[in-house]
Amino acid sequence: MSSPLAFRPSRHSTRPVKVSFEFFPPKSAEMEASLWSSIERLAPLRPNFVSVTYGAGGSTRERTHNTVARIVEDTSLKPAAHLTCVAATRGEVDEVVRSYWDAGVRHIVALRGDPIAGPGTRYEAHPGGYEQTCDLVAGIRRVGDFEVSVSAYPEKHPEAASLDADIDALKAKVDCGATRAITQFFFDNDHYLRFVDRVRARGIDVPIVPGILPVQNFKQAASFAARTGASVPDWLAARFEGLETDIETRKLIAAAVAAEQVLDLVDRGVNEFHFYTMNRADLVFAICHLLGLRAQPTSEPAQVAA
Repeated sequence: MSSPLAFRPSRHSTRPVKVSFEFFPPKSAEMEASLWSSIERLAPLRPNFVSVTYGAGGSTRERTHNTVARIVEDTSLKPAAHLTCVAATRGEVDEVVRSYWDAGVRHIVALRGDPIAGPGTRYEAHPGGYEQTCDLVAGIRRVGDFEVSVSAYPEKHPEAASLDADIDALKAKVDCGATRAITQFFFDNDHYLRFVDRVRARGIDVPIVPGILPVQNFKQAASFAARTGASVPDWLAARFEGLETDIETRKLIAAAVAAEQVLDLVDRGVNEFHFYTMNRADLVFAICHLLGLRAQPTSEPAQVAA
């Protein structure tokens, strides 16, 4: 998406659209209420799965596990638990994996994790721990027959020497048993489509699901992008210019921008999306509605409009 598109319904794809949603574990009672309100709002869209993040240095391990366990117990959703290599031995990580299996979880999002000292510092593997994501993937697969998703970076990981080197790392993760890759968010669809072409040319055939970040707050999104190596197009900044204190208009612009992005991808043959919800449902629900998804009663299978 090199430039803004006119807002219009999708024209070409008739394939069913599949979505998944990412949440993060709550830190307070208020945040927990917001999280479960969002889950309740989005669950009737019948997502393919919902993932729950894992804090830097394993800082949310218990909260992540509790949130995932409650999703298993209280909803019909399929949870995917994030898991990292950071701050734990192989034995400790394997125990977490076994606890997820025992809780009924069959999908893990395997990530290396950020350096304990924070982004921009050197990553050092825990003594006796898994060194890289590919090692973690292999370890998870040894414990149980999990579906394993991993990360991918259309504009390369900030620490990678080159995009080719980053694709080498992705191939290693797939060779070790990863079954899906979910991309870092991006705002220019051409970055994603070129990346998929390069990945396929390397013989990587797992789904490469685009990660979509609806821009709830432009300043915050730009800060995220700077830390993760995602570029922010000038046209996107212009869309939100002057709206710092105009929350209602900002919401309308955010919905239009995200709708343009996903509908363009649908027109270009993409039919699966992973939404970074930031534990907020309304904007993501609206985008899914534009994609043709409709809320379904829990007793009936989900239907997607053509």
